[in-house]
Amino acid sequence: MYIHKLKIGNVTLENNVILAPMAGVTNQPFRLLCKQYGAGMVCTEMASSRAIFHDDTKTNRLLNTEGEKRPISMQIFGSDVETMGYAAKYVSKIADIVDINMGCPAPKVVKNGDGSKLLLDLEQAEKIMQTVVENSKVPVTLKYRKGWDKENIVAVEIAKIAEKAGISAITIHGRTRSEFYSGTTDLEIIKQVKQAITIPVIGNGDIIDEESALKMFQETGVDGIMIGRGSFGNPWIFKKIIHFLETGEKLPDPSNQEKLEIIKKHIDLAVKEKGEIAIKELRKHIAWYTKNLKNSSEFRNTINKIETQEELVNSLNAYFKTL
Repeated sequence: MYIHKLKIGNVTLENNVILAPMAGVTNQPFRLLCKQYGAGMVCTEMASSRAIFHDDTKTNRLLNTEGEKRPISMQIFGSDVETMGYAAKYVSKIADIVDINMGCPAPKVVKNGDGSKLLLDLEQAEKIMQTVVENSKVPVTLKYRKGWDKENIVAVEIAKIAEKAGISAITIHGRTRSEFYSGTTDLEIIKQVKQAITIPVIGNGDIIDEESALKMFQETGVDGIMIGRGSFGNPWIFKKIIHFLETGEKLPDPSNQEKLEIIKKHIDLAVKEKGEIAIKELRKHIAWYTKNLKNSSEFRNTINKIETQEELVNSLNAYFKTL
């Protein structure tokens, strides 16, 4: 009943359980793993429209999707109409869906007027949406928060502006920018957004397991769900949620041995993409994978000094033998 194909413009997703775009997390290796475990769509890390405009090498690397299963969404951010139009044109040549970020709460993003700062300037937000839609060859989606702070709740207003501007679907995170990730996501505001517009609405925030996924669907009536932090060290969350919502049964977590194989696959994919420089970036992922396992904090201290794949794999093998 809850799991079904989801149509966004002329793109049809296999299912409606989606991986959220997250800076420093949803790089290609992690996207490949989440897709393997059933994510209906994955999204690249957010890319700056200014950086795309200036042909920044590092940003171009973020948009590499070679060998990935489609559809793929690419997220762009910015508050300047010219560069957002350029970025939309550029990205829509290589993406199936272009996503606009109006939700990022990071200080270095909002200080430039980007991300969730646009929730304080609805006129500019509307111009950005119209420009991206006009310049994109593929459907455009919007991801945003319910408002800047409790005095500026604009969730329903933004949703209506988006629909009018030609946005094909929206994802709403039920927190304000000032809340960052504290407190709990506001399901009532997500429900109000769903009732206010006719384009697909995807609910986001606090989906960490089967029960929270079910609650999001039941209490808001959304067309799909997007999983962010709940996927950290847990790419199999998609498979578990889909199975539960289709059958009412819970799948067991992977065994320690299965978990070890998944981590090693993640390491392989990351090193293949970037070389051994990826080992440093993997430390946080391995910390998430091993969280709550026996002596995991001591193990994390050990791996934080490791810089080669061979050493890392040997340490993992030795650690998992102790469990």
